[in-house]
Amino acid sequence: MDRTINILMTGAGAPGGPGIIHALQKDPNIRLVVADADSMAAGGFMDIDFVQIPTADDPSFIDVLMKICREKQIQVVFPLVTRELNKLSAEKQQFEAKGIQVIVSEFNSLEISNNKRKLLEHLQAAGIPIPDFRTATTVEALKLACLELGYPTRPVVIKPSTANGSRGVRILDAQKDRFELLFNEKPGNLYSNLEEILVQIGEHALPELLVMEYLPGDEYSVDCLVGDGQPLVIVPRKRLKMINGITVKGVFEKNEEIVSYTEAILHSLPLNGPIGLQVKADGNGLFRILEINPRIQGTSTAAIGAGVNFPILAVYQALQLTLPLPTEIKWGTVFARYYENLFNN
Repeated sequence: MDRTINILMTGAGAPGGPGIIHALQKDPNIRLVVADADSMAAGGFMDIDFVQIPTADDPSFIDVLMKICREKQIQVVFPLVTRELNKLSAEKQQFEAKGIQVIVSEFNSLEISNNKRKLLEHLQAAGIPIPDFRTATTVEALKLACLELGYPTRPVVIKPSTANGSRGVRILDAQKDRFELLFNEKPGNLYSNLEEILVQIGEHALPELLVMEYLPGDEYSVDCLVGDGQPLVIVPRKRLKMINGITVKGVFEKNEEIVSYTEAILHSLPLNGPIGLQVKADGNGLFRILEINPRIQGTSTAAIGAGVNFPILAVYQALQLTLPLPTEIKWGTVFARYYENLFNN
């Protein structure tokens, strides 16, 4: 009997794309087709069937994916790109009518998860502890929000409500040594101050900004598999080193406080499939949410070293196959990520 599983994975050029490809290839029954809007996406250099697709904001995006699914006999669409999620969720029934499963949560849940302000308001209404925050859409509101949260005595964090990948995120710290930042920190560091930010904004209109208390403690990513709002697997990993917001060194820790906090969040929001959370400890050592990624996280593949293959779990879940849930997680596993060269000769 043919047990081949044909998968279309988008975002082949995402930082975590090649790692997720490797994870899926651990099942010999999986046949991968990978896609990206960039013709030179890293995943296209991995001796796998590659197709170039339009970006999610292109009117032809869904039609092109549907055509590829038809031609390649795709059974599962596995998106890695945040901007594709709403589009695919809105058209999920169209794919399902053709026997194609899309690994994506329902549209209403995505609308909350992908907007940091809506997410915090949702959790606050559910009685789940969150960081202190304000919103601002004008320069005056930004100044006031910073002052209300204790700036300049205390640092605060600003971030757009709907951006992803650390875009627009800054830690405003008036006490930070500017000479130290200039000569001993790499240019990609997140530190700034309100005066510098106001100069950069100039006369531009502001997007909706979230202004949050700064959480000074340890930061964790939490990789999860969720079935219709019920958490099935929760794996916290401490972020020991990051480059441009991406974890390059970490350790898997069985932190019961984080697991309980994550369960409360996931029970309040009916998500489905592979989900990522970022949490950080406040000044009292209590963990508070930074954001939810309602999709698989690129670094989730590091969990293979601890005994959990999230990409394969996500595919099996989508096809309603028996889930190979881990019987034991190798807590304490340390991982490091590195660059690898790919060539298209």
